[in-house]
Amino acid sequence: MLVLAIDTATSAVTAGVVDVRSDRLDALAERVTVDARAHGELLTPHVMDALHEAGARLDHLDAIVCGVGPGPYTGLRAGMVTAAALSHALDIPAHPVCSLDAIAAAVDADGPFLVITDARRREVYWAAYDRAGTRTDGPNVDRPADLDTSFTERVEHAHPSPRGLVRAAGEALFSGEPAAPLTPLYLRRPDVAQPGARKRVTVP
Repeated sequence: MLVLAIDTATSAVTAGVVDVRSDRLDALAERVTVDARAHGELLTPHVMDALHEAGARLDHLDAIVCGVGPGPYTGLRAGMVTAAALSHALDIPAHPVCSLDAIAAAVDADGPFLVITDARRREVYWAAYDRAGTRTDGPNVDRPADLDTSFTERVEHAHPSPRGLVRAAGEALFSGEPAAPLTPLYLRRPDVAQPGARKRVTVP
């Protein structure tokens, strides 16, 4: 099974092609650029470059895995719209995964740990995991000072890898069930708000 993995939930623009088999995951190619303002500009070129390096085309793909956050509204939307458009055009499933779970999937921990990413506004997104990488709390958004200090191991300000994204999708790729909806994990309202009703002006 050939899977395209993409994520724009962090400051990184991530795309990669992963060969998924029952006994292993082989990352064939990946493109990652850390630039919080370039998600919309770089994601499609990254997808095409990764496919080219993997010796594949879009119509070779069997599925898509997309990180759905938590993340800032603008960046997160770029990845999810791309995943939805490719899923529709190619008639293949697009599986959502929590981006923090994808980071945790690549962690080799000695005990429980936190995954923490930048939420801006002096806040962080975070989730707690047991030693096996199973999420036990979160995702949440808080100030760094409010995090549980009992977790001695922390993975901070990382970004998901294509292999971690696919691993986080787990059995969904082989279940045969329809993919879950691509529902974003914003955790807070976007900065842009709709304007309120116009004030009534009376003429004296």
